[in-house]
Amino acid sequence: MAQILVRDLDDEIVQRLKDRARQHGRSLEAEARQILSRAAGLSFADARRLARQWHKKLAGRRLPDSTDLIRQDRQR
Repeated sequence: MAQILVRDLDDEIVQRLKDRARQHGRSLEAEARQILSRAAGLSFADARRLARQWHKKLAGRRLPDSTDLIRQDRQR
């Protein structure tokens, strides 16, 4: 796995990160890792895997026609 070094962070930012980490029951490093992972978003492979999971969950269900729902909403 790769490593990064972030230099010249404001002391206030580091303190807020420490506070946030404490609230979530994580170390400062784990909190920073979580923030960076979320900011980077899902990889294509992860998004595809998630789509497959939803596809399996919804398989066989009869879903309403969205056209009718939109028409009903417009008539309000």
